[in-house]
Amino acid sequence: MKANHDERPDWDWYFLNIACAVAVRGDCRRSRVGAVVVGPDRRIRSTGYNGSPPGGPSCSRGECPRCLSDVPSGSSYQDCIETHAEANALLYADWPACQGATIYITRSPCQDCTKLIRSSGIHEVVYLDRGTTDRIRF
Repeated sequence: MKANHDERPDWDWYFLNIACAVAVRGDCRRSRVGAVVVGPDRRIRSTGYNGSPPGGPSCSRGECPRCLSDVPSGSSYQDCIETHAEANALLYADWPACQGATIYITRSPCQDCTKLIRSSGIHEVVYLDRGTTDRIRF
């Protein structure tokens, strides 16, 4: 996701680059995901990355049953101790700030996170899919 230095990135790429920077904080051994909630005025409302709850077991310390197993990607989330990036971004956003907002994510949201996003009042999801952007509108 490198921008040409001679031109400014559009808003989607700008916020997706921020989501990629946020993802670096994730502590999952399988995947790092970042999310950014952006209001209709293009101001960042909150960020989130996939991570273990404070004070609990940690994936990065090898304490996640899902990461210790060889289950295929996209399965057995019930065994995961991590909170998804999208959920963390929503937890740290005020409800009014989500109304009509867009969430930028470094990959497509799972079914549970899609339900949370839709229920929060966010109107659009922009995510990376194999190096290009895709979107979901509610």
